[in-house]
Amino acid sequence: MLIKYLLFIWLAVVFCFALLFPVPAIGTMGDKARILFFHVPSAWVSVVAFMMSLAYGIAYLKKRDVIYDYKASSSAGLGLLFAILATVTGAIWAKFEWGAYWNWDPRQTSIFVLILIYGAYFALRSAIESEEARAKLSSVYSILAGITVPFFIFILPRIVETLHPDPIVNTSGRVKMNSNMLIIFLSSLAGFTGLYFWMLNLKVRLIKLKLKEK
Repeated sequence: MLIKYLLFIWLAVVFCFALLFPVPAIGTMGDKARILFFHVPSAWVSVVAFMMSLAYGIAYLKKRDVIYDYKASSSAGLGLLFAILATVTGAIWAKFEWGAYWNWDPRQTSIFVLILIYGAYFALRSAIESEEARAKLSSVYSILAGITVPFFIFILPRIVETLHPDPIVNTSGRVKMNSNMLIIFLSSLAGFTGLYFWMLNLKVRLIKLKLKEK
């Protein structure tokens, strides 16, 4: 309970700084560049969630414990949620920086494909009635889907021409960001990551309670 309150306080403080603290202009964005503090952490958490789903899928195939299947699906669901948030905030950025919400930029396209992949994951789960068969096929799917995540997020946008700004950590391994912005950005990254793990833990606890009621 204390951790939950500390997390919410942390996020509230970070959001206040993200919205009010003076930041240097990025391109033609001006103050609208603050969306960076929400867009990148959302994209980061989606990657974490999808990779955790992959790990839980492997754990299920090894141990055949249904709770790992529920953890995999819960994590995939959160990954899908944060991927949609990243897409929406990215579209807002694109509107002000590139003149249109959607430009079929490689990064926009790659995260859109991931949304489709994980949308299909839940379509697969809803189409199978047998709990054991659903867990087995979903685990295999989550592993295969998870393998594609690094390619779509980290590799594809770097091998084709893109409108997207340079990543936070450039190819030389250096962080390209004002020091004050970096503090807020890293704090937001930590807060979003903590929020993901809290939400995942909450979802799994609710599932366990439902299983006990059966």
